[in-house]
Amino acid sequence: MKIICIGRNYTKHAKEMDADIPTAPMFFMKPDIALLRPGRPFFYPEFSRDIHFECELVVKIDRVGKNIAEKFAHKYYSEIGLGIDFTARDLQRKCKEKGHPWEIAKSFEGSAPISKEFIPKKELNLDDLPFTLKKNGELVQGGNANDMIFKIDVLIEYISQFMTLKKGDLIFTGTPEGVGPIAIGDELIGSIGGREMFKVKVK
Repeated sequence: MKIICIGRNYTKHAKEMDADIPTAPMFFMKPDIALLRPGRPFFYPEFSRDIHFECELVVKIDRVGKNIAEKFAHKYYSEIGLGIDFTARDLQRKCKEKGHPWEIAKSFEGSAPISKEFIPKKELNLDDLPFTLKKNGELVQGGNANDMIFKIDVLIEYISQFMTLKKGDLIFTGTPEGVGPIAIGDELIGSIGGREMFKVKVK
């Protein structure tokens, strides 16, 4: 199982990070140990003092495919979930300054909380799919699949040029604006269209 994460897929988020708008999808990987199963707390790691949340729609691949054309991409997934790409922002800044890869800031254990369920896409409108993240009851992020720079089928086409997608692979599709820090004691609740998808406590 692969966890494939898309960077800078929302214009306003790219701007809030003072980054260029990409002309092609950007992606990086997280290992399977990054997955934080539903109901488990996130333990704040000792190696960072600045962990940020990034809430994202997640696509679960359910067929094996390579070099998938955009027009056929819809056949390779049938469910949508929600997750968080936790990022050690302080480590990421250091990596950027030195021109190093970002894995140390993105791929640590527990850095990819995932929703307790996935919703069949036939129940959803992928052209108007709102999602939110609340921290301690306050709305901190709100996004919509329609605002993605690169839509889901385009992402599948692009990624599958470089690697075979397999059943169970997860694609974190990018985060909207509003990312911010977490602290011990915080509670994060993510929803799709008002339907609660996960609750993560920070310890």
